Amino acid sequence: MYTEHRLYIKDAGGAHELDDGSIDLVVTSPPYPMIAMWDELFGGMNEEICRAMKRQEGRTAFALMHGELDRVWEEMYRVLKEGGFVCINIGDAVRTLGNRFQLFSNHGRIQEKMFALGFDLLPVILWRKQTNAPNKFMGSGMLPAGAYVTLEHEYILIFRKGNKRVFRTMEEKLKRLQSAIFWEERNTWYSDLWDFKGARQEKDGRGLRKRSGAFPFSLPFRLINMYSQIGDTVLDPFLGTGTTSLAAMACGRNSVAYELDGSFAPPLREKMYHCPLSLNRYNQERLKAHRAFIIKRTSEKGPLKYCNEFFGFPVMTTQEQKIKLVFLEKVEELGENHYRALYLDDEKARKLCAAPSHPELHEASTHTQQQSIPEE
Repeated sequence: MYTEHRLYIKDAGGAHELDDGSIDLVVTSPPYPMIAMWDELFGGMNEEICRAMKRQEGRTAFALMHGELDRVWEEMYRVLKEGGFVCINIGDAVRTLGNRFQLFSNHGRIQEKMFALGFDLLPVILWRKQTNAPNKFMGSGMLPAGAYVTLEHEYILIFRKGNKRVFRTMEEKLKRLQSAIFWEERNTWYSDLWDFKGARQEKDGRGLRKRSGAFPFSLPFRLINMYSQIGDTVLDPFLGTGTTSLAAMACGRNSVAYELDGSFAPPLREKMYHCPLSLNRYNQERLKAHRAFIIKRTSEKGPLKYCNEFFGFPVMTTQEQKIKLVFLEKVEELGENHYRALYLDDEKARKLCAAPSHPELHEASTHTQQQSIPEE
C-alpha cells in the first residue's frame, strides 16, 4: 500500500491543478482576519485592506479580508466530491480600533459564505484551548461595565457538500469498515467540545512563523479519521508547516496542499523523511488505549461479544471487527514537493503492534458474530 502527497507553492484561490470533484475531505486553518499577526499577509493580497486599517475602519477591513478567503472556499466547493466534508479551524478576533473594542465573528462570516455556496452546515466543535495565562484580563479588570470575557475557545466548523456519501461496491464498503474508529473513540471524538492545548506559536531558525502548528497534530488526525477513509485524498489550502499532510500520511490517506510561502517547503521535506517512527506512534497509542479500555471494561462488565479480525482483540460492536490501522515504512521523494509514503505489510504491522499478553484481552465471548457490511 502507498499514498501520495503533493504541495503547491501558490494561492489556493486558483487550484487549477485539481479536477472538479477530486477531493474527499478538506481540513484546514486559514489566517484569521482581524488578528494583528495576519495584517501584513492580508495587506499583501489587497492594498485596500492596508488603507482601511490605517483609517481604523475595522468593519471594512474585516469584509475585505474575508473576501480573500472567499476565493478559496469557492474553489473548495468546486474540487470537493459529492458527500465530502470541509473542516475549518477558525477563531474569532477581538480588536480595538478607533478607541472602540469589539469582536469580529470570523466563524459566523465563514458559515454565512459556505451556506451561500451550497454547503450544508453541520454541528460545530468548540475547541477549548487551555489558556496559559489564566490571570489575563481584558478591559477594566475587576470593575464592572468595562471588562470583557476572554476568548479561550476556537471553532471547528463542519460542512458537507450535498447528501451523504454513498458506498456502492463491496470494495468501498470493506474499506469503510477497515477505516472505522473504536467505540470509545467515537464517544470522545464526536463530542461537540474538545479540550486540549494548542501548539506553540514560534519561529524557527529560518524565521518561519509556525502558524499552521496553531492546531496540534491530534486535531487533523481526529478529523481525518472521522470524515474520510483509507485511500481518500485530503486537501489543506493553507498548509503552513505541514501538520495536515503529515496527519493524512499517518492515517493512510493521500494529501494535496497549498501554501503561499515557499520557505515552508524545505522543513516539510525534512519532516517527510524522518516522520515514519513518530507518526506510527499515534496509531500505536490508539491500540494501547483500546487495550486498556478493554481490560477495564471486561473487569467491570464481563466478556465482549465481538473480536477484531486483524489484531485479534475484543471490540464493543460489529462495526469494529474489521478495523485495520496502517503503519508507515518509509517515504520516497518522487519530485519537487511530491512524496510517496509506503506502508508495512500486514505481518510486519501485527509484529509492530504486538502487546504483552493480557488474558483479559482474549476473553471475547464465543458468541462472536460475523460482520455484515452496512448499506449506508
